[in-house]
Amino acid sequence: MPKYFFHVRRNDVFEEDPEGIDLASPELACEEATAAAREIVAERIRTGDPANGGAFEIMTEDGSLVATVPFRSAIHLE
Repeated sequence: MPKYFFHVRRNDVFEEDPEGIDLASPELACEEATAAAREIVAERIRTGDPANGGAFEIMTEDGSLVATVPFRSAIHLE
């Protein structure tokens, strides 16, 4: 099973995920990133911090970029 790394980019700051997780597909990796982004945005709202900005950069073990999941894409405001 492939390993995916969920690095976080906020403006000029890059936080590397040193562990990653094993998932069956890139689609599942995107679903995982979206769920985690929802939790991050919810926590920011609870603490009064800005909820926008930041994104997961999902990468494989060989460093290939699979997807970028902006935190704001995880919530729907209508």
